[in-house]
Amino acid sequence: MRVGLHALGIGNGVRPEVIAAVATAAEAHGFARLWCGEHVVLVDTPASRYPYSADGRIAVPADADWLDPLLALSFAAAVTSRIELATGVLLLPEHNPVVVAKQAATLDVLSAGRFTLGIGAGWSAEEFAALGVPFTGRGRRTDEYLTAMRTLWAEDPASFTGEFTRFDAIRVNPKPLRGARLPVVVGGNTNTALRRAAALADGWYGFNIPVTDVPERIAILTDECARHGRPRGELTVAVALSDGSPEHLPELATAGVTEVVVVGAPPPTPDEAVTWVTELARTWIPPDE
Repeated sequence: MRVGLHALGIGNGVRPEVIAAVATAAEAHGFARLWCGEHVVLVDTPASRYPYSADGRIAVPADADWLDPLLALSFAAAVTSRIELATGVLLLPEHNPVVVAKQAATLDVLSAGRFTLGIGAGWSAEEFAALGVPFTGRGRRTDEYLTAMRTLWAEDPASFTGEFTRFDAIRVNPKPLRGARLPVVVGGNTNTALRRAAALADGWYGFNIPVTDVPERIAILTDECARHGRPRGELTVAVALSDGSPEHLPELATAGVTEVVVVGAPPPTPDEAVTWVTELARTWIPPDE
């Protein structure tokens, strides 16, 4: 069982010295991947419901520092050499897909092929409004943008015509080191997210999900893969648990989980951050890993 760490980019995790300490310690202690999420905008009193908590509220204060995940992971890439990197997740419909295609390929090249692009459709109408992007239709926009990005990664020159984006005979370089198959995982716990993962992506990332819900979510993912003519084993399955413990790792592996992602906030100093990562590794990573 792979174990990832979702700890960069927010609060103490925005400090360069803490990012460096967490990243290098995570690599040294056997974490498989560093995850970093995104919000461009938060508001003090959102009307939108946060889908990953029982009370519908995000735990991060609106005035907290929150780094751009691609930039934060580029910094982490520069101080490591083996640990993988992933956005968890980048809110794809809020961005220009041509720009994201270039940014993702750039990070993949700079990290020597260690990058996975995790994407989501977003949940905050206030954030979309601030960015001037329609909230309605964001799911269709997400699907189309991913298809357009895969076109850009695979073809040179590339052309695409869709509902939300179009380009003709353009060259966007560099290409990802793995070409059009730069790994893309879809975040979200809904049936819609599972359908999107099965239809278009290379994996699924369930966030803040109860242990008891994981087998049922994977069963739906398996059904969606069958509908799209794909073996479920083609997709990776990463989950950040809301209530799990290391004792659940064997049953999660049996259910089909390939990576458990530990979510936490690092302490404020590099030395404390190294100790924190070390303790997490002792708790979560089996000795033979």
